[in-house]
Amino acid sequence: MMKRLAIIPARGGSKRIPRKNVKDFLGKPIIAYSIEAALQSGIFDVIMVSTDDEEIASVARQYGAQVPFMRSEATSNDYATTADVINEVLDRYRENGYVFDIVCCLYATAPFVTPERLREASGILDSGGFDSAFTCTAFSYPVLRGLVIDGDGRIAMRWPEYRQSRSQDLPSFYHDAGQFYFATTQALRQANGFWTDNTAPIILSELEVQDLDTPTDWALAEMKFNLTQKK
Repeated sequence: MMKRLAIIPARGGSKRIPRKNVKDFLGKPIIAYSIEAALQSGIFDVIMVSTDDEEIASVARQYGAQVPFMRSEATSNDYATTADVINEVLDRYRENGYVFDIVCCLYATAPFVTPERLREASGILDSGGFDSAFTCTAFSYPVLRGLVIDGDGRIAMRWPEYRQSRSQDLPSFYHDAGQFYFATTQALRQANGFWTDNTAPIILSELEVQDLDTPTDWALAEMKFNLTQKK
């Protein structure tokens, strides 16, 4: 049986929205949604939170995640990458005799994540056709009809050859949805990240995605969440 580890990175030093990872989101700390989805998916052997903050650790344990060790100073600063955090966690577990075959990095500010989406990603890796998978969503407007403003303040099409093209005739482009990432441990180590040459997309709708960098983003996310719950 393959061993699966869910890592929820949640440092205490969020800048744009203070205490973002434990900020109230419609009645409970936002990190609780990620923990509960991971638990309800039933696919993980261990669900842990990587944090440098005692309050976040306490909230994480309250909602059912493990915090077996605190994050180091080296992976708690503004320059540490997600890969740094994930590798540190894997190294700490390996030092204690625990080795995992599949790793999921699930962000703490992902209230739209569902157990079904997590199981979908896990199934993609179980099929053996891909080394990793992560969430993405389509740009809401055709990128090829994008506009630019020059130094004189004039606006023009970036690709004027598509001026007469119908939107429905243009290809879709996607961007990272920033919700969660899956990879085999071997592929993660080799690529030093979740994006390999053999990565599958998990395509989310616009109602499943929302940046959370400003108070306006937060309000929009709560509105979207209420809308999806009603649906």
